[in-house]
Amino acid sequence: MDDNDALVGDEFMRQIQPIAAIVPYMTCPGNHERAYNFSNYAARFSMPGRDSSLFYSFDVGPVHFVSISTEVYHSRELNEKLISRQYDWVKNDLERANLPENRSKRPWIMLFGHRPMYCSNILSDCDSESTRFGIDGKWALEPFLKDYGVDLVIWAHEHSYERTYPLYDGKVHKGSEEQPYVNPGAPVHIITGSAGCKEEHHKPFNSSHADWSVFRSLDYGYTRFIAYNKTHIYMEQVDVDLEGEVIDSFWLIKDEHKAYEF
Repeated sequence: MDDNDALVGDEFMRQIQPIAAIVPYMTCPGNHERAYNFSNYAARFSMPGRDSSLFYSFDVGPVHFVSISTEVYHSRELNEKLISRQYDWVKNDLERANLPENRSKRPWIMLFGHRPMYCSNILSDCDSESTRFGIDGKWALEPFLKDYGVDLVIWAHEHSYERTYPLYDGKVHKGSEEQPYVNPGAPVHIITGSAGCKEEHHKPFNSSHADWSVFRSLDYGYTRFIAYNKTHIYMEQVDVDLEGEVIDSFWLIKDEHKAYEF
């Protein structure tokens, strides 16, 4: 949506029309949608809520989904009021999601946005991601993940796939050594940008793993997610280069959903 006055984006939409016409999907903005302060993006996608194209939430089955815009942090001169508004909105939305009558119906909370809080790609901007640290000590979103018991956080931006251990403030909080994803002590982060784009996979991984990084791949692919019930979620990474082989999978299991304590 930022190339050739969005004509490139329009051609992409025409190419995916056979699937997009029959498969429901929800969107959130990334850095390639920033043109004209996201106006091209907003004109083509209408999501729920007041600032519908930038941040919103919705419910499906036992899951409460929260979509945010990481891009507002990267146009601060234009969007400082929007950063503050999104911060207040996310706080209020997660407070409502944690009301006993709501969390009992939808115990899983998944937050998603474009630029990741964590990744181990070389030359990435993850280490300085403002959604984690905020700006001038304000508006940081990572504390909400702890305070409101967010279970899964889904990111893109890096044209790769990476799965973390349960992770908060750079520290691992496993359920146990034997079963790290059973009643974990922090959210699990998934970076799933491996569909890629014309830039290809231009940011290889660091040669050494961070202690929070479990699995990573530079192959083209996509991630599948199934919330089976109120206690079990299954995720897997499908490798397109390997003709549909599942190269990573895990079960997230929780018998109680609440704020994390550590």
